Amino acid sequence: MKFAKVVFLVAGVWGIVLLTPLYFLFDAIGRQQSTPITYPQFFYGFLAVTMAWQFAFLVIGSDPARFRPMMIPSVAEKFIYVLSMGVLYSEGRIRVTDLMIVAPDLLLGVLFIIAFATTSVSSGFRLVDDR
Repeated sequence: MKFAKVVFLVAGVWGIVLLTPLYFLFDAIGRQQSTPITYPQFFYGFLAVTMAWQFAFLVIGSDPARFRPMMIPSVAEKFIYVLSMGVLYSEGRIRVTDLMIVAPDLLLGVLFIIAFATTSVSSGFRLVDDR
């Protein structure tokens, strides 16, 4: 359970540190890309949802056994993003340098699976009622 605690706490802190500056880089990112960002609602919406997940990782890390069921959508959050970026790359819509930024998410997804497998179910919460 200590492994899961460390993995999810590190993931949450890492994500918050990485995402927070993006709130202030909207225009810089738009200038850096070949086409500027024309839908700020998608950009900030992505950031908001992603930031919410970072806080969820911190909650899971606070008590991995209790919040073990939330590890499943956490794995999905990581792998859906990695898969989406892989599809974009295979279609030639992003460069390999854009694809490489998903490596930490792929690693965290694998660590989340290991954390799920090594965390025992809390006696206070079960997915299936044993009665």
